[in-house]
Amino acid sequence: MTESFPRQEARTRRFTLGEPRAFRVSPDGSRVAYLRTAGGADPVTCLWVLDVGSGRERLVADPRAMQADAEDLTPAERAHRERVREQAGGIVAYAADAGLTVAAFALSGRIYTVSLTEGSATEGGATEGGAPPREVATRTPALDPGLDPSGRQVAYVCDDALRVASLTDGAGGAGGTDGTDHQVLGDPGVSFGLPEFIADEEMDRHRGYWWSPDGSALLVARVDETPVTTWYIADPAHPRSAPARVAYPAAGTANAEVSLVLARLDGTGTVTPVETDRAAFPYLVTVCWQPGHDPLVVVQSRDQRRMRILSVDPEHGTTEVLREDTDPYWLDIVPGVPAWTQDGRIVWTGDSEDTRRLLLGAPGREAVPVTPPGLQVRGVLDVEGDTILFQAWAEPTEVGLWRYGPDGLAQIGEGDGLDGGTTAGGTTVVWRRSLGQDGLTVRVYRDGSPVASIDSPVASIDSLAETPALPEPRPALLHAGPAGIRTAVLFPSWHRPGSGRLPVLLDPYGGPGAQRVLRSRAQYLASQWFAEQGFAVVIADGRGTPGRGPAWDRAVAGDLATPALEDQIEALNAACAAHPDLDPGRVAIRGWSFGGYLAALAVLRRPDVFHAAVSGAPVTDWHLYDTHYTERYLGQPDQDDEAYERSSLIPLPERAVVTRPLMLIHGLADDNVVVAHTLRLSGALLAAGYPHSVLPLTGATHMASQETVRENMLLLQLDFLRRSIGVAG
Repeated sequence: MTESFPRQEARTRRFTLGEPRAFRVSPDGSRVAYLRTAGGADPVTCLWVLDVGSGRERLVADPRAMQADAEDLTPAERAHRERVREQAGGIVAYAADAGLTVAAFALSGRIYTVSLTEGSATEGGATEGGAPPREVATRTPALDPGLDPSGRQVAYVCDDALRVASLTDGAGGAGGTDGTDHQVLGDPGVSFGLPEFIADEEMDRHRGYWWSPDGSALLVARVDETPVTTWYIADPAHPRSAPARVAYPAAGTANAEVSLVLARLDGTGTVTPVETDRAAFPYLVTVCWQPGHDPLVVVQSRDQRRMRILSVDPEHGTTEVLREDTDPYWLDIVPGVPAWTQDGRIVWTGDSEDTRRLLLGAPGREAVPVTPPGLQVRGVLDVEGDTILFQAWAEPTEVGLWRYGPDGLAQIGEGDGLDGGTTAGGTTVVWRRSLGQDGLTVRVYRDGSPVASIDSPVASIDSLAETPALPEPRPALLHAGPAGIRTAVLFPSWHRPGSGRLPVLLDPYGGPGAQRVLRSRAQYLASQWFAEQGFAVVIADGRGTPGRGPAWDRAVAGDLATPALEDQIEALNAACAAHPDLDPGRVAIRGWSFGGYLAALAVLRRPDVFHAAVSGAPVTDWHLYDTHYTERYLGQPDQDDEAYERSSLIPLPERAVVTRPLMLIHGLADDNVVVAHTLRLSGALLAAGYPHSVLPLTGATHMASQETVRENMLLLQLDFLRRSIGVAG
């Protein structure tokens, strides 16, 4: 290929286009539904179904064939896609009934349904031998459609009200409404059925309502953002445009008031408040409502040191505390829990022996760990009967696929990479990334047991993602320092040991919530491109990053700066000791978000080690970042403002004795880390006489996903780094 890597990476949305995702397996194991674009450069996502018996893939809904690919997104939908980091368009999410016979999805504020049990899509979006996707007659713009388990009703949100429309064709059908589209909950000034900013951005809760198993009721989040401070995000490139209003809960300020109500659909219009002790537990974490069991609700205290599991009486809305966990630092939200097993035990996680472990216990009895010390549970993927499918690791650079059931604990999948999966009806879908392959592989296994044995696949689901126009990344992995900081070193493909010393580029995230050093080739593509330009690239996951257990996570409590920076230096020194071709006299650092914060921190606090930095979308003043993330690590500003001072970049320029080249990059439309962070740091740098440059990205959000922005941002960073530390082009 003659196309440059930056251009290809931007065009393919970082090589995510064409990869299948969002898998769901039917209860009988015969079908797998999933999303995928039609190619590695196609940004329009379609809905597909795999017939497990024949191995045949069927396209069941294509926005282009439906003449619905020209998206017209509401501000609410754009904001949600930013929260979930959605880079594609088209059918980016779907809901299905319990039998996986019909799906519902939204396009440009309109809801459509389509059968998942009939033939393949043809011209006009029709299915061979069946009906095409059909629009449901609802109010518009409609957000977040959700089918009830029977497939006879679809709930959605319009103008902040929760509504329900009945479908004419019933279960398994894909019909329109029968005229009974009606509002279930709605009040001026509040929203029903949508996640608030904190839930969407930080808590991994992207829904605000939950169907009862029989479709007769809904548990619904009521959100009042009136107490939240309003921020205004202007577009300086278009001064005639009014600034966007954002209810942003900055650290130490008021959150949205979130409560839970039970709405009955029996014609009485009964709405019952659910008592969750909102004063002590203001965060609504998640809701689980499975057939045969009372609903489970998880709530969390503002300081995140207490978390409760509540059972809800579905008749009266009263609650009972089934479990309360406490921690002197904070309690993490783990995906996929709680859940019920068939025999009435609750699936949960707990920390003991410096390990996050899988717990099982019946209500009223003590939950017991069923995974050993040292095996860190990442999240629960599925519970089928009494068998639990989950992700865990003993080695932080890997993510394994495990199951626990009546036969005990076992690892499934290949290991030595990143494995995930989903299961139902004796069919298991396993997806995998590794250092030995480009992109994603997806294989389907079936043997009729609760979790299929991983021996030989009966089918596969193709990834249509493009292959990077780049030499294969071959990171040298090492354990740095006494703590064994997981570190990767990448060299140019053309470099030969002893042929000359290379300048070093650190390329970290380095903070809570994300790992970079993993056994997956996809992790290292942009880093390898920088290596090809003449750098040795070093990536390290220091204290605070996931995967090493609770003590490692909590080492950054009260100070997000010092441990993170010390570990980057430790990893740099270890890499230089292991590889003499690295030149410690020419060290640069680049990063985005927390990595951007870490990059600016490096040159401002340790210019003796770091000689240039590119800081993208950095948090510079933690008072300006959101409550749930910031207060977890630094507490409330009015109780421990010294922690905010220790972690802030703003005071550092006036203390600097040596100045280093520093480039700040920020999207002007960023509503997560707002551009005020960079502007305040730039102001402090200017006041201290510290030379620096600022690259504003017009119209760019925190993802900075526009093709021209993404491509040229890499090129401009490269040019800056070359000039700053003397690297020949």
